[in-house]
Amino acid sequence: MATFLYRVGRLAFRRRWYVALVWAAVLAAVGLGALKAPGAVDEEFSMPGIESQKAFDLMEERFPGATADGATARVVFVAPGGQKVTAAENKKAVEEAVAELGDGSQVASAVDPFRAQAVSKDGTTAYSTVTYKVGASDLTDASKAHLERTLRQAQESGLTVEAGGTAMDDGGGPGGAAEVIGVAIAAVVLLITFGSLAAAGLPLLTAVIGVGVSMAAILALSSALGLSTTTGTLAMMLGLAVGIDYALFVVSRYREERAKGRTPQEAVGMAVGTAGSAVVFAGLTVVIALAGLAVVGIPMLTKMGLAAAGAVVVGVLIALTLVPAFLGFWPNAVLSRRARKSGLIEESEASNGGTRWARFVLRRPLPVLLLGVVGLGALAVPMTDLQLGMPGDEAKSTSTTERRAYDALAEGFGPGFNGPLTVVVDAKGDADPKGAVSTISEEIGGTKGVVSVSPARFNDAGDTAVFSVVPSTAPTDEKTKDLVTTIRGERDGIEAETGATFEVTGTTAMNIDIADKVQAALVPYLVVVVGLAIVLLLVVFRSLLVPLKAALGFLLSVLASLGAVVVVFQQGHGAELLGVEQTGPIMSLMPIFLVGIVFGLAMDYEVFLVSRMREAYVHGESPGQAVTSGFRHSARVVVAAALIMIAVFAGFIGESDSMIKMIGFGLASAVLFDAFVVRMAIVPAVLALLGDKAWWLPKWLDRILPRVDVEGEALSGRSAAQPAPSEAAEPAAART
Repeated sequence: MATFLYRVGRLAFRRRWYVALVWAAVLAAVGLGALKAPGAVDEEFSMPGIESQKAFDLMEERFPGATADGATARVVFVAPGGQKVTAAENKKAVEEAVAELGDGSQVASAVDPFRAQAVSKDGTTAYSTVTYKVGASDLTDASKAHLERTLRQAQESGLTVEAGGTAMDDGGGPGGAAEVIGVAIAAVVLLITFGSLAAAGLPLLTAVIGVGVSMAAILALSSALGLSTTTGTLAMMLGLAVGIDYALFVVSRYREERAKGRTPQEAVGMAVGTAGSAVVFAGLTVVIALAGLAVVGIPMLTKMGLAAAGAVVVGVLIALTLVPAFLGFWPNAVLSRRARKSGLIEESEASNGGTRWARFVLRRPLPVLLLGVVGLGALAVPMTDLQLGMPGDEAKSTSTTERRAYDALAEGFGPGFNGPLTVVVDAKGDADPKGAVSTISEEIGGTKGVVSVSPARFNDAGDTAVFSVVPSTAPTDEKTKDLVTTIRGERDGIEAETGATFEVTGTTAMNIDIADKVQAALVPYLVVVVGLAIVLLLVVFRSLLVPLKAALGFLLSVLASLGAVVVVFQQGHGAELLGVEQTGPIMSLMPIFLVGIVFGLAMDYEVFLVSRMREAYVHGESPGQAVTSGFRHSARVVVAAALIMIAVFAGFIGESDSMIKMIGFGLASAVLFDAFVVRMAIVPAVLALLGDKAWWLPKWLDRILPRVDVEGEALSGRSAAQPAPSEAAEPAAART
């Protein structure tokens, strides 16, 4: 691999104009495709293999067209203090507002709350459900403006008027500030690391180009593949982070090779052959982990993983081709200021911060190891209280009308009103469908924890009915989950009594089922990912204990980051500092995200740091000296890479979308723990304690494992002073 990539780097250096033009053409092509692509359509949310999805599919089959994915708005009217909405003046204002809401060109219906008995028992609150003919993404600006204008007019009558529902969705996604903050911090880190504007700017430039290609491709394919804004956000997060990091590793190795006296073209070849090999392997681990999300069986998660994997692939390709091409345009610009001014490029073997830290750990390996393990273990403890769910309007800021509408409904109708359960009764083949439905409705209505049951609605054939069940507790309350379990547990007895069966669905039941499915899939997925890590690192490091140590460290960082997420987003400690106004269950997909993504990122640091240690050990250094050598060459770059990733991920904490905020915090925490505690402290401590045993591999296993030259051993014999033959014809411009 190293030899092949060495040739790729040299070729990109020589043919830099062609490489630059090819990437410019790719960016233009996908950009044009994104501009011409139709807008993404609203795909029906699908979650195969869970009861709530089966019930929804049955509704689609038995009530054709009735469950079409049209946008809805639930408009809540609250009377002024001490008054009732049923008072003549207030009632008139509500009826006028509902009539106006129903006049929209895209509106299918607007329900009068007084006719539908949608008034609270105390008479202070009423609501109207507005149903649209089209999905939320197809609502025109005129329809949204009409809704907002009607709400304002109703408020002028003295009523408190708020609205929630899919019609209020503004599309979400990144607003731009997160990316700007992340890039700005990354620029500062790179400038401090390299001491050169060009060296700092090159990774940023190539990363932005890579993200541009990836995001344009996602937009171009969004309609055909049903990719969501959250999908694009995850791809942007990872594409920007790994794009900067991978370019950083190549540029850093290029500067190191120039310090050995190599010519620019030879230094580029060596940089791509060595650091580029590690980039390929690290990128491969990220791609495999992301693509492996497909095994969980959640279509949305599969799309997010594949889109993000595509962004990582683009980042790897740019690091191997466009970065060396740009180095060909400005071969000396990325060097330090002293090297450019003096014209002398000398290799420094002086002690640096990485060396001093490594020596500190080598003198006290056991205390460092214990402190790191105990610290991460303590952070992981709150994860035992992990509750999974999907945050809704209750997790939004109180400055939003959706949150205020949620609170008003909860106060007027009870906390369970925001998350009713939908029961679908299949009485096909039953002699008395209406009698069976009535019996089922009464049984469920008498269940402890049920506040009310709506009248059943039958399909045209009269063999299927649907009714709503309002729990006494909020949608995210554990008691609501227990209620769903209880109702489903009564099914066998009711089916034996009536001959009909039923299934429970609705947003609340769907979220409960998703959480259960994710929890069931987490352990198998974790086993697969950790097993894959061990196999991959066996091939790279040709050691038994190093891969095991890496996998255990990865588990520690993931569990600790999950614990931190629970502490902030579920328990509420420090939540106000991050703008989290309402705590609740952790997003169901969060554990899978962390396991899949952090695995790949953790392997990045493992490869770049430990491969330099192994290289030194293979060349005759003692185990302790090898650890010191690895830190001398790689610690500064790994620290810079980790800080950049933390900055990029942390930038998304400022987003208004609670799911994106949670993902950004979780990933930033995981990188912090993995890079600075596991890789920079626990890893050298373990290697110091193991000594030569760390690099032991049974001979039979050594024979069957494929040899992957990640460290570039095949290139180690090249003389630093003697350029390759083709460099004799190298243009003079490239040498300046």
